[in-house]
Amino acid sequence: METLLSLLNRRQILPLIAAGLSGCQAIDPATSPTLTRYFGGGEKHRYANPVLPGFHPDPSVCRVGNDYYLATSSFEFFPGVPIHHSRDLVHWRLIGHALTRESQLPLMGQAASKGIFAPTLRFSGGVFYMITTNIDGGGNFYVTATNPAGPWSEPFWLKEPVFGMDPSLFFDDDGKVYYTRHGGGRNGGVYQAEIDLRKGQLAEAPKLIWPGTGGIWPEGPHLFKREGWYYLLISEGGTSWDHSLTMARSKSPWGTFEPHPDNPILTHRNLSFEPLQMVGHADLVQAANGRWWLLLLGTRPNSGATPLGRETLLAPAVWDARGWLVVNEGQPLKPAMEVSGLPPRQAWPREPVRDEFNAPVLNLEWNFLRSSADGLWSLAERPGWLRLKGTATTLNENATPAFVGRRQTALRQRAATLIDFAPLAETQEAGLVLRREEAQHVRLRVTGLAAKRVELVSRLSGEEKVIARLDLGAAAFGPLQLEVQAWPDRYEFSAVIGEGQAPQLLGSLPVAALSLPNSFTGAYVGLYAQGPGTMPPADFDWFDLETLTA
Repeated sequence: METLLSLLNRRQILPLIAAGLSGCQAIDPATSPTLTRYFGGGEKHRYANPVLPGFHPDPSVCRVGNDYYLATSSFEFFPGVPIHHSRDLVHWRLIGHALTRESQLPLMGQAASKGIFAPTLRFSGGVFYMITTNIDGGGNFYVTATNPAGPWSEPFWLKEPVFGMDPSLFFDDDGKVYYTRHGGGRNGGVYQAEIDLRKGQLAEAPKLIWPGTGGIWPEGPHLFKREGWYYLLISEGGTSWDHSLTMARSKSPWGTFEPHPDNPILTHRNLSFEPLQMVGHADLVQAANGRWWLLLLGTRPNSGATPLGRETLLAPAVWDARGWLVVNEGQPLKPAMEVSGLPPRQAWPREPVRDEFNAPVLNLEWNFLRSSADGLWSLAERPGWLRLKGTATTLNENATPAFVGRRQTALRQRAATLIDFAPLAETQEAGLVLRREEAQHVRLRVTGLAAKRVELVSRLSGEEKVIARLDLGAAAFGPLQLEVQAWPDRYEFSAVIGEGQAPQLLGSLPVAALSLPNSFTGAYVGLYAQGPGTMPPADFDWFDLETLTA
């Protein structure tokens, strides 16, 4: 909380707003054409892709002065649309969420990979706008704030009679605001209308302005203006192996749009040997020093498996002599990038490995499923512990179980917790869970009544199986440690029975078991409690999330 307040207090945010500075719209590069047209020159900087690791897809970026803000998709997780802050485009930290109340975020009953799709984050006239799609919960809407950390307003719903998703906003220099979105489904295109943001109303029904270049799912559109041209940046090919970025331009925001002569301007679809794949769904920002950058999604597959889901990458871009965008000199993006022109480096303090659960509120990194899980958890009832109050609602249902989780953010990572739980019925359970969705998760659970035990249980493709069992014996009524270690190719699950004892390995699963080809999310590791009847509380003393190097 102290770091959040120090960065986002009114003394720092409000002067920027009063000055009318906006990084959400293109800034005329005429004052520094060399900076915007060439990659060469200046000190080289190295950075690692992804810049925002773990499940952070569909990034949208907005600059205000020297500060950059990033919004990403959140699907069935609550709160929704995480907002990150950076001052150098490489180092990001979570400062809040745009959707923190159930009145903003109706998710109940929505399946995994439904809920909140691709947001767009923009700033104009002292106000931040976040516009997005609740895919099965009301369609497209936007919320507003004067501070990107929140609070954000109640939704302005754009109740269109037809399907549309991936909405974006463009603030033109004549005061008009354009609402641009995907429409028409798999073989659709980019649709647009003027919008009155004060009334929350479209001026007319959106009309088709560009069908793309022929790839399926022409989506994620963003409209920009530069040197008298309107540019459309979109993705095509679907958000998987054939993902690509394409571009077109026109002298009018309504077209006719001329395709970029080098489309697609970025894709790895024919580069299966590259460690980064599925690149696409980008947003464009001009840095305070005049340089241009793309924030986009990508994956780090291992033998086809993508346990971390879609992550946020950074790519340099320039405008060539023809007035067209060139991404990374036309070369593939790499995990290790070397570029010139980045803003001055400003890293944030590292988050501690251990969450002691001794704050009055949960760390911003924690998420629930489909609601705030009100009444299912407490930090106050046993001070210094997180208490989960399990119910008969399980992790197998499109509902809100007693679950709280965090994103897996590295291929080599350790997660662990100390649990105190004494079941009152044979089938009551609590513990550590590695989750991809309802039909695809692995539970390391404390369970049993007469014979208390730790069990490793997989639920894969909806089929549940007990993989391993460890009887607790004399340690039956004391706290014990549960642990999962992620490797690039597998997960290993262990328990520590008794203070000072070595971990006992219960079993392992390949990462491919939690990598789903149609999943839009990534792996979460979390804490849960569930079972029939009156459940006793499950108390967790601490939680570790540690990135490992070996």
